[in-house]
Amino acid sequence: MNEIVWPTIDSKHLIVDSKQMLIVEKEMFSDGMPQEALMEKAGIQISRWLLKKKPLLKNGITVFIGPGHNGGDGAVIARELFLKGFYVQVWCPFPIKKTLTNDHLNYLTSIGVTKLVEPPDANGKDLWIDAVFGNNQTRKVDDRLIKLFNQKFHNKYSKVISIDIPTGLCPDKGQPFLDKAVKADYTLAIGLNKIGLTQDSALPFIGELHHIDVGVPISKLSKVDKKIFKVTYKDLKNIDLPSLPKNSNKYKRGRTLLIAGSEKYPGAAYLALKGAISSGAGYVSAVLPEVVAESIWQVAPEIVLKDIMQSNQNGNASLFGALKNIDLSAFDSVAVGPGIGIDNDDWQKSKDYLLDYGGLLILDADALNRISESKLGANFFLERKFKTWITPHSKEFRRLFPNINSSTNLGLALDAAKEFNIGILFKGANSIVADSKKVWQLFGTDSQTARAGLGDLLSGFIAGSSAIDLTFCRNITAEYFAKYVLLHSFAASKCKKGSNASAIGDELSKLMRNKKMRQIS
Repeated sequence: MNEIVWPTIDSKHLIVDSKQMLIVEKEMFSDGMPQEALMEKAGIQISRWLLKKKPLLKNGITVFIGPGHNGGDGAVIARELFLKGFYVQVWCPFPIKKTLTNDHLNYLTSIGVTKLVEPPDANGKDLWIDAVFGNNQTRKVDDRLIKLFNQKFHNKYSKVISIDIPTGLCPDKGQPFLDKAVKADYTLAIGLNKIGLTQDSALPFIGELHHIDVGVPISKLSKVDKKIFKVTYKDLKNIDLPSLPKNSNKYKRGRTLLIAGSEKYPGAAYLALKGAISSGAGYVSAVLPEVVAESIWQVAPEIVLKDIMQSNQNGNASLFGALKNIDLSAFDSVAVGPGIGIDNDDWQKSKDYLLDYGGLLILDADALNRISESKLGANFFLERKFKTWITPHSKEFRRLFPNINSSTNLGLALDAAKEFNIGILFKGANSIVADSKKVWQLFGTDSQTARAGLGDLLSGFIAGSSAIDLTFCRNITAEYFAKYVLLHSFAASKCKKGSNASAIGDELSKLMRNKKMRQIS
């Protein structure tokens, strides 16, 4: 089976850093695209976007024109809106350095656009457009300018729109260069999405993020070395998970084993099992603590109980006694970790069974904490020669990989995936899925997915879904991983019965049927 490419490689989905964006632009210019034409196209496309939101424009527009080509984009926007009959004024907080931008500015004044000498009034009702620095900014900006913008933002008399990148925000890190950056109601990313805009740290500054297409050729996009994709709920319609034959029996519809829960955390096991059931996997089995095993038939009678885990004196689960009695090779996927608690001696005795398991091993929560406290540490992943996916949040990641450093969560995930040859879900407001070659940055997902218990539900759902797909394609990639995470988040956003994990599990089951991504009989 050929590798599925999801989402498609286009300007709407591809994420780049500032240097990559400059390289793409330079290649377009060297191929004959006039710089003036690209500026015109960006400004006109943004003007069209604004004209679809006329209530933003009714009290006039003030465009902050920067010294470089981002300022030129702003000048084109000012011209187009003025010619459509709106009141437009411009202010240049810094001396203009680019000839093309200066030419546009001179034309603006010649046709009657007001050029302010003093800073505009932050208490006015006019729309402010931040076209100061954009993708080329590399250092801190005058605090007075940022304070002026943010006074406007907080007064809420009207809106602030940033062109490409809010002034003062690093386009690569998604963090202010100093302490503050412009807070925008909307950020309009020109050409390609910049990596800084999709990071959790950027959320307080960017407002609603929108992409402005300026016609970057696909041939240029395919040459971008790091493939980082932005995925949103809109990309669900293009998810193409393989459907299984209608006549396949339960054993050919995915076999998964969940090792979850303890006397201390019994609820984690229930939720992980609910997630696996919602996937539609044909055969879901479990190793559970006694307190859960005694009652599981009442809440999930379809679960096949493979063994019972004893607990240590602190109520944490002991895996070794169960693992030595189970043939793990009978399962397409095995998920370990939700709610098992910490027991380092037990992990030391148990790890070899998991190292030798030839299927997909999914490690979550306390399994990751056990690894980080073990003698091997993250080298566990290097000793394991088979496919492994992990699902850490920020603190778990830091404990696992203390020597990996990057300015963004995306960089951390990609570096760890490459070094340890694993698939990683880095949980956050905008979660990230990475393997050694690609990264999928979830964006615009529902904040309700960041709740206690939803990670346990997700682990089970990943285990069940991957088991199904492994019956069809034995070498599933992290692309599947990203799809499962997006589906889980979407189910949470659509749950009308509350946002608790159990209700979302029901919604997830419904989603998998209604989308007809599986042929479940």
